[in-house]
Formats: sequence, structure tokens, C-alpha cells
Amino acid sequence: MKVGLYFGSFNPIHNGHLIVASHMVNYGGVERVWFVVSPQNPFKDSKSLLNEHHRKFLVDLAVEGDVRFKCSNVEFRLPRPSYTINTLVHLEEEYPGHEFSVIIGSDSFQNIKNWRNSGVLLKNYTFLIYKRPGFEIPESMLSERIYIIEAPLLQISGTYIRKLIKERKSIRYLVPDVVNEQIISQQFYF
Repeated sequence: MKVGLYFGSFNPIHNGHLIVASHMVNYGGVERVWFVVSPQNPFKDSKSLLNEHHRKFLVDLAVEGDVRFKCSNVEFRLPRPSYTINTLVHLEEEYPGHEFSVIIGSDSFQNIKNWRNSGVLLKNYTFLIYKRPGFEIPESMLSERIYIIEAPLLQISGTYIRKLIKERKSIRYLVPDVVNEQIISQQFYF
């Protein structure tokens, strides 16, 4: 099975994530997308993160009922901080019949040279890149394992959503209704 791994903090998951994932199944050559919830990204400050189990719970709610999507907590069981190369090696051992690709925004891909074992990643794995406004991928970074997928461009971010929550403003239509309901009832990010 061809699986696109969509790594992220998902702090919180929002409709932009889901639209990109759906687009990858429709046009990116993958059969499924696994949302890999990262408990600790080496490039992000973990102080602003909601507890990893709460973030996973919200992703589970968001993808429930859509057979194309799955939430994975594989990085919860791996050493921290989470490095993509370690997760990929672990998943390949656990699922030898699967072919994994990395789904990534053009903003994050521009930083790929700073990732642990970036040369190995770029040589051995397929990257499905969706454009983010203001972050073009130079021709020099493209190869036969790097695909630009023209996904809808959305200006939604977890930072923006958390700001709205702190200001007691509505996040309806930015996140799935079930995620909105849980954020309110559990007082996440308040």
C-alpha cells in the first residue's frame, strides 16, 4: 500500500490539514494518508504545544469515518525529539509491505538540509510537496523523488487558531465541528 506520511504537531489539526491530505489521496499517488502526531519537533518550541495525547485525540476525531486517513502515534514510542528518518526506518520495519512518502509544505521543505540525515531522506524517500504562499521550491532542489502537488492554498495555521481561541473568537469553519466542540468543552488552548 502507498501511504503518505503527514508529519506535524497538529496543534490543533485544522481543515487546511484535511484538505491537503484529501488532495494527496486524490492527486499525489498515495492510497492513504497517516497523520503522524509529533510529540516534540526538534525545530519548534514545545511550550506552546497542547499535550500530545490531547492533540492525537483531536486528530482521531477529525479523521474518524474517513477510511483514507489514519492517525498515528508512532513517534510517542520513539526517542525524542522526533526525527523523520528514525520514524521512517521504524515504520518500514513494522510495515514491510508499505511504500511510504513524506507529505510536506514548501515552507518546511526549504529547511530540509537542516534535518537529521537529510541526504539519506532525499536519496531514499519520495517527498510530496504542497505549496505554501511565499515559499517557492527552487529548481535546484527538485529531483525524481520530489513532486510538487498543486494543492489548494489556504492561509490557516495552528498559530492563528490558537490566537483566536485565546481571544475568545470563533474557530468554526477553520477546524472540523467535532474538533471545535472538544476544544471548547475541554478548554484546550484557553
